[in-house]
Amino acid sequence: MSRVERAEARQDNRQEVEAAKAGRPKKKKKGCGCLVLLILVLAVLVGAGGYYTLGLRPVDPGSEEKVTVEIPSGSGASAIVDILDDAGLVKNRFCAKVNSRIGGYDSLQANTYVLSPSMSFNEMMNIINEGTFEYISKESIEVKDGARLQQVAEAVAEQLPYTADEILAKWSDKEYLNQLIDKYWFLTDEILDKDIMYPLEGYLYADTYFVTDGNEDIESFTEMCLDSMDAALTERKDAIDASGFTVHQLLTLTSIVTKEATADDQAGVAGVFMNRLDQGMSLGSDVTVCYIFQEDRVDLKVSQLESTNPFNTRKFAGLPPGPICQVVGSAIDATLNYEHHDYLFFIADEQGIVRYSTDEAGHESNIDEHGLVKDEDEEG
Repeated sequence: MSRVERAEARQDNRQEVEAAKAGRPKKKKKGCGCLVLLILVLAVLVGAGGYYTLGLRPVDPGSEEKVTVEIPSGSGASAIVDILDDAGLVKNRFCAKVNSRIGGYDSLQANTYVLSPSMSFNEMMNIINEGTFEYISKESIEVKDGARLQQVAEAVAEQLPYTADEILAKWSDKEYLNQLIDKYWFLTDEILDKDIMYPLEGYLYADTYFVTDGNEDIESFTEMCLDSMDAALTERKDAIDASGFTVHQLLTLTSIVTKEATADDQAGVAGVFMNRLDQGMSLGSDVTVCYIFQEDRVDLKVSQLESTNPFNTRKFAGLPPGPICQVVGSAIDATLNYEHHDYLFFIADEQGIVRYSTDEAGHESNIDEHGLVKDEDEEG
């Protein structure tokens, strides 16, 4: 083959190679398909996450409606979703069910809760999981400062499913009282004295108590009151021991001071009673006579003042058998830290100003001067 022929052959080969290259399909980039798949996965996840988040949002963010739901004892998270959903408080049941499984609600507490459509599902579940007191359905019962136990029973009966008579019967049941005596250090056999009308008189600390579905029985309410009294007396235990009084005696005197004077005058009035006790005099307190007849009147009939009931401190010296009303810590403090003076008498005039005197003549003068003279034939 000549040189020319060889050159032509090489030229033909190059052309064939170039032609083959031109007809060969291009290689695809391997990373392109993976990126598309990743984008699709991310899109699905973002969409699912948004759907899940929206599903847990409040049903009605602007709602002021209050919805009461009862969570029975033993209810699991899934069952609670059904309860909330039936009450119209769940935006998306499927999302709520998922959240109930992964939300870590491990201490769900049975009770009756007051919730709202403006709450998110997570917020409601956290409330139930923690038993948040603020959202528990409850009724308030006020044990008023100075209220007799009979009046307390009537107030309790308005909120609990018992009559006042049933409550008083429970508070007089010796078996129950002995259980309380065993439980509380400040309750002793003194409350079982035969002359005491109501053994727990004076021991139910005056305060406002909240009753829920979980503690609407008489025993639970009673123990709430006694727990408060326990705290008040424990805080003052050293002062009580130093006073020379038993707790029962202290509460008895404090209850009389409570009925006789306002907070500003209680320490002064307590000082009068302490002077009388020290001198062996009768306390001469009309409020103890009122207690005999379960009254809160100001004027008493002569026949009432002549009562031979041991609560009549007009007739009998010393403290009566027990307290005559419920008290608060400030009155206990006023009695423990009574004013030291020489007064043996006091009256409160029509403006509520307490006027003291050291003897009976001064006392009668105060009565005459401030228009408190009573008809001896009708009143005491």
